[in-house]
Amino acid sequence: MKLVTSDQIRRVDNETINNYGIPGPELMENAGRGIAQNISDKIRNHTNNSKVVIICGKGNNGGDGFVVGRYLHEDNAEIIIYYMGPVEKLSPDAKLNYDRALKLGITLQEIKSIDDLPEHLYCDLIIDAIFGTGFSGTPRGLSGELIEYINKQNIPVAAVDLPSGLNADTGQHEGTVVRADYSFTLALPKYGLYISPGRELAGEVTTVPIGIPDKVINKFDLKTELITPEKVSSLLPYRKPDGHKGDFGKLFLVAGSMGMTGAAALAAKSALRSGCGLVKIGCPKSILPTIAQLAMEATLWPLPDVAKKGALATRGLGEILNFVKNHNAIAIGPGLGQHRETKELVRRLIPKLEIPAVIDADGLNALSGFTKILNEKKAPTVLTPHPGEFSRLTGESIPSDIHDRIKVAKSFAKSYNTVLVLKGSPTIIADPDGNCYLNPTGNNGMATGGSGDVLTGAIGALLAGGLSAIHAAVCGVYIHGLTGDIASTDLGETSLIAGDLVDYLPEAFSIL
Repeated sequence: MKLVTSDQIRRVDNETINNYGIPGPELMENAGRGIAQNISDKIRNHTNNSKVVIICGKGNNGGDGFVVGRYLHEDNAEIIIYYMGPVEKLSPDAKLNYDRALKLGITLQEIKSIDDLPEHLYCDLIIDAIFGTGFSGTPRGLSGELIEYINKQNIPVAAVDLPSGLNADTGQHEGTVVRADYSFTLALPKYGLYISPGRELAGEVTTVPIGIPDKVINKFDLKTELITPEKVSSLLPYRKPDGHKGDFGKLFLVAGSMGMTGAAALAAKSALRSGCGLVKIGCPKSILPTIAQLAMEATLWPLPDVAKKGALATRGLGEILNFVKNHNAIAIGPGLGQHRETKELVRRLIPKLEIPAVIDADGLNALSGFTKILNEKKAPTVLTPHPGEFSRLTGESIPSDIHDRIKVAKSFAKSYNTVLVLKGSPTIIADPDGNCYLNPTGNNGMATGGSGDVLTGAIGALLAGGLSAIHAAVCGVYIHGLTGDIASTDLGETSLIAGDLVDYLPEAFSIL
């Protein structure tokens, strides 16, 4: 599903209205009806005695609120609409729907000052319809007071399009902002709903179609997509009912060093939990017994050690290249360490690979100062750096602005003909063709050692299962984050550890 900025959705709306013959009031009608239906399904469950208060601004966001009120009224909810007046100052479409609500006998009360509102709203739900995507800056005067009033009520809040006061492009806010439990964003999702603090302020986000034709959306060549569960479900490899382990992919994992055996085990377990039929770990000979105890379902192959220091020696290159011939994909990096021979091994290995690869952690660190090697590779590759690793690869700091970060990710992916997973909140995935994906799943409980190793294993399994590099990255990142969200529901974010992610992978796959 395409992501849009406030300017992009404005142009999409204008194109729909001016060149496709769909009038603004019709779009508003579709928006209000869709939000009301979602509220009835997700929140009210069609109970007949619920009371809903809607607070409307003067613009089209307020107009959407009037429409929502009409449809909830028809669904037997008790509706009170407070609106920022006077009536003659409402936008034309908002005024049209004010009149329709009035004819239905819905209670409409103009707000001239905050004193026009009761101290407490005794209702089941507040609908915030003050500001839409066109808002920027600081809410001032009555609008700012209304936002603070909503936040003080201690009642569930549903926002129309996005929480009032939130910047639709950046997820930031200047001054007060509505803290919503639900956000019903219209037509297409906005960036700001998936970037902290907007992500937390928006609550549960649902995209509501409003009748914009696909032709309009395609006309604007929007390159950034929000990853959805429907997208991931459609991409996951098909599993034959009569399949055997060889049918579900063979992954060779180059990982582990003295003191970091757990990273190799986590990646291997994650790959197996992600559907991989066979996982073989190539590790330094001296640490093989330890990894064998941690990852019993994987097979292991001892590789040459650097004088029993628990680090892979360069002379192991030939063995690795021989082994990978019988595998569908390779994962390089978890817990490899940074011995100079190990780094040299990685740099020699990558240009010779003829099967898809995912490279993470110390595999990436080995490429610092040697990124030109990526242009010598023969097979599709996924890189999964966190911001520090990416800075070491590029020699530049990561911009904080999400749109600048997307540009940097796209540029790197194109320059090195690779799929880039730039980890963060949110994680960005870019491919060489200029496509970009933003991931909505995950939480701060995943900011713990070993979490990246679990992601490497998942992507490696999906590569081995036959997915393209970009699809393996998209699915792996989404599933990884979803697993963290499921685990945090049971365990909390503070106590979450990487091993929990492996344990909860089955539930994530079951949901998808």
